[in-house]
Amino acid sequence: MGGVSNAILSPLPSSDRPEVAARLREALLGAGFTADGLLELLGAPAYAALARSETVPALRATRGDSPLELLVRLFLLQQPVPHARVADVLPVGACVESGWLVRVGGDSAAEVAATVDVRPYGGLGGEDWFIVSDLGCAVGGAGGIGSRDESVVLGVGGASTTLAGITVRTPVTSALDLGTGSGIQALHAAQHATRVTATDINARALHITALTLALSGAPAADLRAGSLFEPVRDDETYDLIVSNPPFVISPGARLTYRDGGMGGDDLCRTIVQQAGERLNEGGFAQFLANWQHVEGEDWQDRLRSWVPRGCDAWIVQREVQDITQYAELWLRDAGDHRGDPAEYEARYDAWLDEFEARKVRAVGFGWITLRRTDAAEPCVTVEEWPHPVEQPLGDTVRAHFDRLDYLRANDDAALLAGHFKLAAEVIQEQVGLPGAEDPEHVVLRQHRGMRRATKVDTIGAGFAGVCDGSLSAGRILDAIAQLMGEDPVLLRDRTPAQIRLLVEQGFLEPA
Repeated sequence: MGGVSNAILSPLPSSDRPEVAARLREALLGAGFTADGLLELLGAPAYAALARSETVPALRATRGDSPLELLVRLFLLQQPVPHARVADVLPVGACVESGWLVRVGGDSAAEVAATVDVRPYGGLGGEDWFIVSDLGCAVGGAGGIGSRDESVVLGVGGASTTLAGITVRTPVTSALDLGTGSGIQALHAAQHATRVTATDINARALHITALTLALSGAPAADLRAGSLFEPVRDDETYDLIVSNPPFVISPGARLTYRDGGMGGDDLCRTIVQQAGERLNEGGFAQFLANWQHVEGEDWQDRLRSWVPRGCDAWIVQREVQDITQYAELWLRDAGDHRGDPAEYEARYDAWLDEFEARKVRAVGFGWITLRRTDAAEPCVTVEEWPHPVEQPLGDTVRAHFDRLDYLRANDDAALLAGHFKLAAEVIQEQVGLPGAEDPEHVVLRQHRGMRRATKVDTIGAGFAGVCDGSLSAGRILDAIAQLMGEDPVLLRDRTPAQIRLLVEQGFLEPA
């Protein structure tokens, strides 16, 4: 990456000048420096290249002299721009005085450069926000930024947006962002939480979170320094806890933003286990995590053991990598593949040594959602779903737990007396040989949310197809029994299990 990024992190803008942040925000919006404006200016190929740490296409697309091109070069591509030209776009004097910009170019100081990256970011409700990060960290992560400082603060990545998308977005009184980084989760939470607390072990991250919130026009958060739940008082509980923690399973703790410093997957396990006592009744805790697949151990059992007492849980494994793929991914993330080959090989060896010592054969990545419950028997679902989903999934996650409550409260007799309707955008697929009179099997497929698919028998397909809320499940089964010449009593006995599965997975909804 070009520009002014180097091995020493730049001094940060003042976080005590909200009026300057407000003026800067107004200027950025006035120039069209938004997520939509960026995509329109750069075009899809150059925009996508930024996620791969490739800035040349974007530099080529910003050779002009428009206000938007100047701002992209200044705040995203680490390029100095002419002072005289940018003075027509930004409140340069105030930005220099408060530390957002610095004068460069020798005695003439004919140019200015940014001290931080600023990335336009679109909120889930169409908001125009700005994520602040260290220079070179707004595009493509840490690889190649030229800074190995352990306190470097990254911008928005795929993990950040994934967590933001799966988080339940109901109005709450209190929210906690554990390990806030550049502040993206705190920014989202501020839209539906009365009070937001954000913690991080890295004081620089807390400073940058304050800048992100101010530049995005969001309320200030209660910022606290410390590891994991240490900054939280014993008597404090929350309606929502979110964390994109430093979950990388690595030998040692080189980089604060990704390496937790605990052995194996202990950091993720600790966060999950300690979250339960910090949740209010009905509150959600949602995390991204990595977990080890250990020789001779069922990975699902491993994760079930993490779930704290008094919590329902839904854990989804989205991806699995063998230990060589995993080590290579994170060595490249840190830019190690571009350095000394001998040093790269030594680090690769150390990673494999660590895994072999722990008998780790692979590493899983996914989502963990807890919900505090007073149910006598909490429900823990651990599943693998590597297929495409439709983000945002917050409503889907909340509905999953609502359905758990319904199924827990209704025995088979109540199910048969209940009324159901087919969920939106569920289609039926019949699979079989061409020309065959009957299909080999029938598949119900969702086109929203988790986009699940499940096999059903002829009765299950027929039942789902007529569920519009008007008839009880029992009456529908009686009609199917009469149509197919089945014993209605036997059909009523054996079908509730299938109804439960269809409700649990979201194909049927209580009417």
